[in-house]
Amino acid sequence: MTLAADYARDGYVVVQDVLTPAEIDALRKEATAIATGGRGAILGAEAFAGRGEAALPEILAIHFPHKASPLMAAMLAHPAIVALLTQLVGPDVKAMQSMLFVKSAGKPGQAWHQDEHYIPTRDRSLCGVWIALDDATPENGCLWMRPGSHHDGILWPVRDHGDPRFDNGQEAHGFPGDREEGVPVPVRAGGVALFNGYTLHRSLDNRAPGGFRRALVNHYMSARSLLPWAFGIPPTLREDYRDIVLVAGDDPYAWKGREDISFPFVRPENPAHAAALFGRLRG
Repeated sequence: MTLAADYARDGYVVVQDVLTPAEIDALRKEATAIATGGRGAILGAEAFAGRGEAALPEILAIHFPHKASPLMAAMLAHPAIVALLTQLVGPDVKAMQSMLFVKSAGKPGQAWHQDEHYIPTRDRSLCGVWIALDDATPENGCLWMRPGSHHDGILWPVRDHGDPRFDNGQEAHGFPGDREEGVPVPVRAGGVALFNGYTLHRSLDNRAPGGFRRALVNHYMSARSLLPWAFGIPPTLREDYRDIVLVAGDDPYAWKGREDISFPFVRPENPAHAAALFGRLRG
């Protein structure tokens, strides 16, 4: 089977050793620098300023790190990753989001969800690229996938779950099969998992005795399609989100220009602190 055929069948593929150890080391250091104020004033980072890696257990994620870091911006168009994307998405590819998850020991995962629920595309071309910055294993909270769950293009409803294994994000439900079905997807540091926006996936809590399960997750889609999405703005209010980065081919809508909508922020692990941060975002 080819990479594209496996992706079409299962809704995801894993490619190991895409990034070099030196690249991974640089990304780990850059994540700490962004989160602790080393890349300028970033919303939420003020609580961790100057604390170095010791602050990471208190951090859940960094949103839009490519807006703060030239290195993270360059990762959007990493040649080896773009080569994979053009096989799976098509010749014209744009990126609209980056996120960096920390997940230190003892921290929860994310319940079953579909990325298309949050980033709606018109042509079902959404592709998440999950770059492992540490070895991701079943013990420390690697991804789990439900193979083939993308085929029908159904967005399943979501609900609160109350499961301590997962963060306070909602859980998709109503799909066929048992809630605990699915397969673990281990990825070595430097490896990449690519998955369709309709593919049901989750991660469990980090039950390893120490360390992190850091991952940089970038989202892409075909540049030939409009993107009715904007972070924090109801999709119905926007026809085509233009805060994008073209990483391959041509942008047929380049005449629309570019917008600067998103901005980087650090989301703390503490739910009360995170709620206060999102209150500042909404304000």
